[in-house]
Amino acid sequence: MRRGLGKLETVLFAYAQMRGLSTVRMGELARPLKISQVQERKLLSRLSKAGMIARVWRGVYLVPPRLPLGGKWSPDEATALNALMAAQGGRYQICGPNAFNRYGFDGQIPNRVYAYNNRLFGDRTIGAVALTLIKVADERLGGTEEFKTPDGQTAVYSSRARALVDAVYDWSRFNSLPQGFDWIRRELAAQRVGATDLIEASLKYGDTGTIRRMGALLEREGVASPLLRKLERALKPTTGLIPWIPNKPKRGTLDRRWGVVLNESACAGADPTA
Repeated sequence: MRRGLGKLETVLFAYAQMRGLSTVRMGELARPLKISQVQERKLLSRLSKAGMIARVWRGVYLVPPRLPLGGKWSPDEATALNALMAAQGGRYQICGPNAFNRYGFDGQIPNRVYAYNNRLFGDRTIGAVALTLIKVADERLGGTEEFKTPDGQTAVYSSRARALVDAVYDWSRFNSLPQGFDWIRRELAAQRVGATDLIEASLKYGDTGTIRRMGALLEREGVASPLLRKLERALKPTTGLIPWIPNKPKRGTLDRRWGVVLNESACAGADPTA
């Protein structure tokens, strides 16, 4: 343990290790450690400020299984998220840039963890883990894959198909268009994702703009008409047009079937009478 660790600190870590505790809560330590509630509060605050434990939420702290050399410690991303959601009674899935990188769509390694969840919104830091929490309705959670971390934690990620749909749906938050269209083309060509999976995810987790853009893309990728009609049936008749690339002017070839203005040069080969 760290040189100069006080008696109370030593007792706390010994107690947590003996009990196999990874999380401690205010009010749980005073009696077994034979200290007052004031001492307990000051002890946890002191250790958190020293970077020896990590504050998850008000009165909830993560404790390392053993102190590393130098005394500083931080949980990994999955440990931090799992503890936070357990404290809030919520669910989450890692999404956006982290999912894009995990599946090889984008080589950039994010310096934050983006997570859809049904409890919290905003930025938060647990230890050295920087979180961007995106609160969504319960029905927008799903389409996930689980991965085991080296520490034995279960990390919940948006699935490959869900991540691609989110690149279209949440383009403004993740800055993921137009490159998201290229990711979809590449994944389809490599058969790492199927058109059926993309259509189902679009219908369940997308919006009208997502469905229209996905329909226009999949039609150009040669997806069979019966599958495309599933997307069409979810759309209401409208004369309104949306741009293929949302943050560019609506100037380009018109795809009448989907009501999309193909406003990027990459779409120049599309049939102008479509």
